[in-house]
Amino acid sequence: MTYLAKPKLHHPSLTRNAVGYTRRDYEGKVSTLCAGCGHDSISAAIVQACWELDVEPHRVAKLSGIGCSSKTPDYFLGQSHGFNTVHGRMPSVLTGANLANRDLLYLGVSGDGDSASIGIGQLVHVIRRGVAMVYIVENNGVYGLTKGQFSATADQGSMSKKGVKNADSPINLAALALQLGATYVGRGFSGDKHQLVPLIKGAIRHRGAAFIDVISPCVAFNNHAGSTKSYEYVREHNEAVNFLDVIPCKSEITVDYPEGSLVEVEQHDGSVLRLRKLSADYDPTDRIASLNHVLATEARGEVATGLLFVDTEAEDLHAHLNTVETPFNKLGVGELCPGKAALDRINASLR
Repeated sequence: MTYLAKPKLHHPSLTRNAVGYTRRDYEGKVSTLCAGCGHDSISAAIVQACWELDVEPHRVAKLSGIGCSSKTPDYFLGQSHGFNTVHGRMPSVLTGANLANRDLLYLGVSGDGDSASIGIGQLVHVIRRGVAMVYIVENNGVYGLTKGQFSATADQGSMSKKGVKNADSPINLAALALQLGATYVGRGFSGDKHQLVPLIKGAIRHRGAAFIDVISPCVAFNNHAGSTKSYEYVREHNEAVNFLDVIPCKSEITVDYPEGSLVEVEQHDGSVLRLRKLSADYDPTDRIASLNHVLATEARGEVATGLLFVDTEAEDLHAHLNTVETPFNKLGVGELCPGKAALDRINASLR
């Protein structure tokens, strides 16, 4: 029931940040995602990061595509600008908005289906162009809205809820972002808030193309073959007067482990996710070493998490195009139409 807003009454003792907002002011509407969904944890991390950084909500533009992940912008920063685009087309809309008004903080939220399949062409170009943004992929390896088919990020050899083995090679979004020239690349786990919040805060402060791949387990498709409580079994043995779909409640998966260590996290379907947190002596400023590290951990069946790479002297699309400091949407007729003499000089320089 996304149309249900949270109560606006706040207790007067709630702590306020430097710009006068409580943490509640950064929340959105009531989430309609499955109980225990990792996406809600990511929304909470975004709320926490923006509140701690004293971000003014009306200075944020949040954009998304289609999918479970793309619903989540409705659940945080309810007082910010928002735009839900067509499936896979969020990056181009974000680029256009950024060019029109460079003063806003652009937050793109997408999923592995939205970014690694139908929208991968747009993802490629928004990163290589260096658009100043925070691009978060809520990566669960399945198409949640269409009943759990493998997405392009599903690991080769992984099993679906029906016992089908995935034969396709996965797309490593963090490695792809590194290859495309993203100047801030991180990977997190939705259940590790201690790591995820700082990652998001760093991306917000970064003035270039910031990309964060967040592993976010899907809790809706853990009903396996042979279970008498599975959807298939109940439907086959039930004489129903109508067709209903019920998502069982699950507990959120959380972890807390030290830098440089490996933790094995059991998922709701019994599979195990192996996370290795970057060590304190890891150098995130070497792009080639970062890419090698990501691929090496992937080959060992592990998922490297943390700040994988950062360019401390990054430039964004506006610097590449040498645009004016004033946002385009604030320019007047005099600046946009300088007159015939100025246009003649420009045309002459192009001959």
